[in-house]
Amino acid sequence: MTDTQWLSLPELVEALGEPLGRVRRLLDEYQLVGSRRDGPLKVPAVFLVDGAPLPSLRGTVIVLHDAGFTDDEAIDWLLGVDDSIGAAPIDALRQGRKSEVRRVARTLL
Repeated sequence: MTDTQWLSLPELVEALGEPLGRVRRLLDEYQLVGSRRDGPLKVPAVFLVDGAPLPSLRGTVIVLHDAGFTDDEAIDWLLGVDDSIGAAPIDALRQGRKSEVRRVARTLL
């Protein structure tokens, strides 16, 4: 699994330079996805690029939700190594391999 720092809502506000309401909207719109499994909501820092949500994240999370994944399961899949991709899906997304990642995600139904 990709080793990542997790950002709390106040840390996201600072990292994105956006007010809390806008950060919550990014979460509601799946431009970011977070987990409450260890207490307060946190988002993996690797979901941000240059102070903004990774553009290809939203569509990929929607594909995973369509496959029946919860937010926690989607995060686990994105951060874990997938043999058919040969890397963690989030790393492949950050490398611009969106089509490949989504193709694999669609097979997870």
